[in-house]
Amino acid sequence: MTNQNLKRHIANPKSVIVLIVKWLLLCIAIGFATGCASAFFLTTLNWVTNWREAHNWIIALLPIGGLIIGLTYHYWGNSIVKGNNLLLEELHTPKQIIPFKMAPLVLFGTLVTHLFGGSAGREGTAVQMGGAIADQFTHWFKLDNLDRQIIIIMGISAGFASVFGTPIAGAIFALEVMVIGKLKYNGLLPAFITAYIANYSCTIWKVSHTRYSIPNVPAITPINVAYTIGVAVLFGLAALLFSRLVHFFSDFFKKIAYPPLRPFTGGLCLAIAIYFMGTTKYIGLGVPTIVESFTVAQPPYAFLLKILLTTFTLGAGFKGGEVTPLFFVGATLGSALFMVVPLPIALLAGMGFVAVFSGATNTPIACTLMGIELFGLNCGLYIAIACIVAYFVSGNKGIYSSQVIGGAKGYVYGRFARK
Repeated sequence: MTNQNLKRHIANPKSVIVLIVKWLLLCIAIGFATGCASAFFLTTLNWVTNWREAHNWIIALLPIGGLIIGLTYHYWGNSIVKGNNLLLEELHTPKQIIPFKMAPLVLFGTLVTHLFGGSAGREGTAVQMGGAIADQFTHWFKLDNLDRQIIIIMGISAGFASVFGTPIAGAIFALEVMVIGKLKYNGLLPAFITAYIANYSCTIWKVSHTRYSIPNVPAITPINVAYTIGVAVLFGLAALLFSRLVHFFSDFFKKIAYPPLRPFTGGLCLAIAIYFMGTTKYIGLGVPTIVESFTVAQPPYAFLLKILLTTFTLGAGFKGGEVTPLFFVGATLGSALFMVVPLPIALLAGMGFVAVFSGATNTPIACTLMGIELFGLNCGLYIAIACIVAYFVSGNKGIYSSQVIGGAKGYVYGRFARK
């Protein structure tokens, strides 16, 4: 909305009421639609995961699953193949309304990825569904570019909040992920309202979210803070490795000229690797292992295997997301560090859970709030330190190539680059 239009609305009380009602209805509509879509997605994702675990032979058909996804996007989804990066691009330089087909195509691609045994997440799917659903209101309500930006932010917040059950983090994530170091405050209130509505809409379908617990939080002492900073540096380096490998494998597979053959070839390599590993622990979401990390120390190689399998899966062109695998990476790394760091295992796993996510997505505020929403306020200071340190350690480029560098982190790394 332009300043001139805003002044006109303020001068006319009736116009202000109409404006408030309009945006409230948009929040309700986008939140409810996205929350219901996420509920359907989470239910079907749980079903395909359970079916795959009961019929492991289907992993041998992972190349076929990749070919199906490749052909689907090549012939019907070429305009939306960028996924989350397309949402970010439209936020910065609006060109055209995001096609609604992004929602069903990413849903289908993610379910196929998980059914056949790919290692991927789920937030990318929910965020893309939310963004595609929300942007349809741009056309129906004839919104300008500024209002459209807020609409897309609302869709992102709704998708993130409903898939993880974290409405506060979902709202802040949608604002923080746009530009590194800056928040778009005029989207804050609608993002919050939409996120809460989406989360509630998801829960009314009796869809539950995984709960985690950090029962023992030690006192804040200089030595404990030093240990926290030390492990946070490792979390940031893990995020850096994840981000670099995602881009590396994406560029690597682009050498295959015919796009549908990229996930087919990647699926063939993955199927062979999973067969020789002899376990399905590191494919799919990996939620059971994440939960186990809070009570049982994980092997020191677990996080590396998840990084390799996930970045290879996504780089090859399979669909899903990065966030839940990032949770896996952080939780298992933190759990493994319990063998050498004298902090509670659940606290280490919880810090890693959100800190690696913070470093890879450049969203330390959202990740801190997510940690508080999931684990409780009593561990908030530890979570905040871990997220902030990992954010600065993880480099100047995260998993989203279209994310704009616009704040202090870019300045810091720019100073080092000039020396």
